[in-house]
Amino acid sequence: MKHLFLINPAAGKTNRSALISAELRRLCEARGLDYDISVSRQPGDCTRITRKAAEQGAPCRVYACGGDGTLNEVVCGAAGAANLAVTHYPCGSGNDFIKNFDCPEAFFDPARLLDADESLLDLIQVGPDYCLSICSIGIDARIGTSIQAYKRLPLISGNGAYNLSTAVNLIKGIHRHYIVELDGQTFDDRFTLICVCNGRYYGGGYQPVPEAMPDDGKLEVLLVNKVSRFQVAALIGKYKAGRYAEFPALFRHFTTQRLVVHCDREEVVNLDGEARVGRDVEICLSEKKLRFFYPKGLSYTAPMRRG
Repeated sequence: MKHLFLINPAAGKTNRSALISAELRRLCEARGLDYDISVSRQPGDCTRITRKAAEQGAPCRVYACGGDGTLNEVVCGAAGAANLAVTHYPCGSGNDFIKNFDCPEAFFDPARLLDADESLLDLIQVGPDYCLSICSIGIDARIGTSIQAYKRLPLISGNGAYNLSTAVNLIKGIHRHYIVELDGQTFDDRFTLICVCNGRYYGGGYQPVPEAMPDDGKLEVLLVNKVSRFQVAALIGKYKAGRYAEFPALFRHFTTQRLVVHCDREEVVNLDGEARVGRDVEICLSEKKLRFFYPKGLSYTAPMRRG
């Protein structure tokens, strides 16, 4: 089996690709592994390289060495490829998907990733694109996809960049008009955001639906009604902690496999931190679409359902 390491030099605050390459080379040569290390040069490179590995047909493990955006690129290239398995070697500022596991720190040790368990995971599909954890439309999408502008500022962590982006986007405006079609129902209203969860974490530790599982064949959807800036300040901590069930007048929760969001204008669609743009956005579950491997012995069991 081949081991393919894809390094994003733009992940995190500094370019650590040389140090990461040296460490991976040492580990692989000590074990006599068949391996290759590639450093991406531009957005989309990791998807392109992963698809090429899929087309070759040989068994291969692909390591996304970067942040959640790097993992998203690899996932988009590996979706549906039976010969590929994917994991995340976190080198970014957020690293949210690994927080689904009971010991996310284990992913930071590449030696543990070489001794792995594997599961088949669902994906969220939006047109030709996929994501593992969260798809959102509304203020949250605008916040999440603006983080890149702030994360490289001195003394700003991944969580700090998210909070700074939140403050700026709250000033610009909170709610917009959307029409949401979901399981035979139509919701025509002004919404603060629409959040679709396959995993549990995003935005540097936010977990809007703690019960979401990446392999249970369903999507967890939150429709967040129109709120004021004052309400956002009061509720954002509760939203981060997944306490939506305590506020049924503001949060509407659904479980589904498909929804369509109609926007009055082109809107940013957040896919695990990667920005897409659309006006009529179809969001679907793609079941058992990805082989994902992780350090042996870890679990991603969700907490008990609330409410």
